[in-house]
Amino acid sequence: MKSHHLVAFTLPPCRLHESVWMRMDAYGDIWLSSVIDRDVKPGYINGHPAHGSTPSPLSRTCRPHGRLAFWGKGMPTAILVDGAYFIKRFRRIEPQNAFNAERCADLVHRWSTAHLSQGQGKDRRALYRIFFYDCPPVDKRHHNPITGKAVDFAKSGEAVFRTELHNRLRSKRKLALRLGHLSTHSTWTIKPEKISQLLKREISMDDLTEHDVQLDVKQKGVDMRIGVDVASLSFKHQVDQIILIAGDADFVPAAKMARREGIDFVLDPMWQSIPDGLNEHIDGLRTTCPKPAPRARPPAVVPI
Repeated sequence: MKSHHLVAFTLPPCRLHESVWMRMDAYGDIWLSSVIDRDVKPGYINGHPAHGSTPSPLSRTCRPHGRLAFWGKGMPTAILVDGAYFIKRFRRIEPQNAFNAERCADLVHRWSTAHLSQGQGKDRRALYRIFFYDCPPVDKRHHNPITGKAVDFAKSGEAVFRTELHNRLRSKRKLALRLGHLSTHSTWTIKPEKISQLLKREISMDDLTEHDVQLDVKQKGVDMRIGVDVASLSFKHQVDQIILIAGDADFVPAAKMARREGIDFVLDPMWQSIPDGLNEHIDGLRTTCPKPAPRARPPAVVPI
């Protein structure tokens, strides 16, 4: 981190020398502090020594003032990440790290801050904060409808992954974790691929196993928190650009409001295709993560 000496001044009556220093951190914030040198002498009257007084040793103190401003041109950028969507796309891009919470947390920060780069020869934008929206994992027991056995979801791989991910995100610099809650009403559903086989009469209900069903739990409060933060950032003019990493149309009302306030609203769908109608509600479309490998298609069956 670099420090720049801004100004030094002296207050003669107090024999106080204060130097103000500016420090810019890696995120583009300017931090202000001062070093104060006091030459304290007993018997000083109006800055002049009295008879018999002896000087004391020079005392130095450091006084932090806090953040002064954001570095760079213009106002900073806020990055909002739909956690459930990010995890789904992360597992599509890196299936080998599907339950690696450390890798996922690092990529949340890396792919988000990559949006601050505006291209070669241009200033890097300042980061206001990264907001990550998610819900705590299911931590209750539920009975599998096929076998009737109790399943402790608190010990499941998904619960362990989500808990570790949230803990790692909390320790990330300039990242705020926004947690909603899960619906109290949960139901078991048949997995989509098995439903397709049932409709094609390839299997029957008697062929289903305990691994062919899943617990369907709805997230609550996540979209509301995204909307509230977009509104707050826009109306308070804390940023002039918002990056939203998401892929559905739930954000459209918030995007409209932000654009009316003059915010540059950019969508990052992480290489997921979006409906054509969404383009009219955003100011740009940009993705910073690697493109996922194409899915392997089954070989075509040639009729004889």
